[in-house]
Amino acid sequence: MSERNLPGDPKPYYEAHVFACVNERPDVHPRGSCKARGGVPLRNYMKVRADELGLENVRINQAGCLDRCELGPVLVIYPEGIWYAPRTPADIDEILEVHLKQGGRVTRLMLQPDQKLPAAE
Repeated sequence: MSERNLPGDPKPYYEAHVFACVNERPDVHPRGSCKARGGVPLRNYMKVRADELGLENVRINQAGCLDRCELGPVLVIYPEGIWYAPRTPADIDEILEVHLKQGGRVTRLMLQPDQKLPAAE
């Protein structure tokens, strides 16, 4: 992907910005929802742990539908645009440590752009 910033653009306000889906749909909806799959407690845990780890200049936000419901709960980290499908607090810890602290990637939790169906669970 090419650089999107133009000369003269201000520096980003946050070094990293995490959007964690907490969207809710009716229980009978065929796509399900990140909230029904545990998105809210995972987002809340991530916010608390990021503070405990002293991750400065990182913002953890809740988001409405990110349109990857079947894979949820999902989150996306910018500016990289890396998508993850965490299932447990341990997954969140790994994302915080490897991606946000060390600048690496947690490949086992990453979602690919063309991924539509959840991996076997």
